[in-house]
Amino acid sequence: MSERFLVTGGNRLEGEVAVGGAKNSVLKLMAAALLAEGTTTITNCPDILDVPLMADVLRGLGCEVELDGSIAQITTPAEPKYHADFGAVRQFRASVCVLGPLVARCRRAVVALPGGDAIGSRPLDMHQSGLRLLGAHTEIEHGCVVARADVLEGATIRLDFPSVGATENILMAAVLADGETVIDNAAREPEIVDLCNMLVQMGAQIRGAGTSTLTIEGVKKLVPITHRVIGDRIVAATWGIAAAMTTGDVRVTGVNPKHLSLVLDKLRAAGARVTYDPNGFRIVQPDRPRAVNFSTLPFPGFPTDLQPLAIGLASIADGTSMITENVFEARFRFVEEMIRLGADARTDGHHAVIRGIPQLSSAPVWSSDIRAGAGLVLAGLVADGTTEVHDVFHIDRGYPRFVEILTDLGGDIVRVGATSEPAQP
Repeated sequence: MSERFLVTGGNRLEGEVAVGGAKNSVLKLMAAALLAEGTTTITNCPDILDVPLMADVLRGLGCEVELDGSIAQITTPAEPKYHADFGAVRQFRASVCVLGPLVARCRRAVVALPGGDAIGSRPLDMHQSGLRLLGAHTEIEHGCVVARADVLEGATIRLDFPSVGATENILMAAVLADGETVIDNAAREPEIVDLCNMLVQMGAQIRGAGTSTLTIEGVKKLVPITHRVIGDRIVAATWGIAAAMTTGDVRVTGVNPKHLSLVLDKLRAAGARVTYDPNGFRIVQPDRPRAVNFSTLPFPGFPTDLQPLAIGLASIADGTSMITENVFEARFRFVEEMIRLGADARTDGHHAVIRGIPQLSSAPVWSSDIRAGAGLVLAGLVADGTTEVHDVFHIDRGYPRFVEILTDLGGDIVRVGATSEPAQP
């Protein structure tokens, strides 16, 4: 039986928390190490489950990987293997990001269709169509994405949606293609900029990082380097929202606050006092939060990863909030668990209407993905009694030292082994 968290509500969060490297960046940077023969060193790696999983994927491709605290050293051979059909690939979504580098280095790739969070359909159509425009032949065979290319040639590629994963895979294939590639309607997330910065350090020629148009001039070879992962803006925002929900006072360091401008504006609208410094921000929530509307969009919009946390905040806010999900259709599964905790919520298509109540009520709940799990824990912090949060392995995939940090901030949370677990309704 999986472990669970016991969360007892009623405590105000106070203190300071340092955020490590971004989950949504480090895994792609590790995959980018496939592009250069030799040893690439990545620092500020977060202590999360997905990092050793990605290390296993890379080892299966012939790399030597050493993990030592926040440092990952990846030694890529002259001829990596191209077949990534093994168990670790199916455990997390980001494993698909080896597709682009393998096509670039090996001119072929076989990558098992990835697993990961249950947040809705995330097809690989744009990944495949972009690689096809670069000259690769791709198809789905026996549960794997199979790609082959005699040569890769630059092309103009317009994405139907600014998909982060598609942008990353096409970008990493294009850096070793012949000629110029233009990716139009590219994702603009800070994690994309981080990947571009690393690739440029390695010798790639990329213009437009952080804009909707990336221009890549292919080069013959990249070299291994040392690169530091940017701070995790989603983890940072989680602690900021936790402060707002518990009428707390929390300073978050290790992250660029400009990466969270809209999120912090929303917390200010909810009544929080928000102050910035070059290495983070501070949230002080003096009273019960006010209701605020949220609408998820690609960066620089409100992150879909924070939608469950926004629902948690709305559930105990003063007033009625509307949450609109524009990215992943299944993320509102989280609302069903919030209703178990007494939230006054209903969904209609991609909208959720939340009428805030002063306090939630404890109950057993189940996390369906990383952010839903964190959202349920935060909801438990503002519920009466003790809330049991099950399937917490999801949280371990995205949050380093989750229990320890919450405890240091004054939260009452305990991890226990589940010897007998009630069946999920």
